[in-house]
Amino acid sequence: MNNDLNFIRRTRMTLAIFAVIVAAAIIAAFATTIHRVDTRQASSDLPPGTMGLAHPHPPLDRGPGEAVK
Repeated sequence: MNNDLNFIRRTRMTLAIFAVIVAAAIIAAFATTIHRVDTRQASSDLPPGTMGLAHPHPPLDRGPGEAVK
């Protein structure tokens, strides 16, 4: 009977230690992920040093489905 009680205590202690380790790993992963996430929102303002949007291209010399000359 005493051996069964010791086994149950050791099992509970092992599970408790495992749960603490898993919780610490989850908290560390969450903190690392949140630290690396950029929470700024996109805006229509251009960042410094950019030229803006691409210029439109002139129309093609051929229509769709027309063979290349």
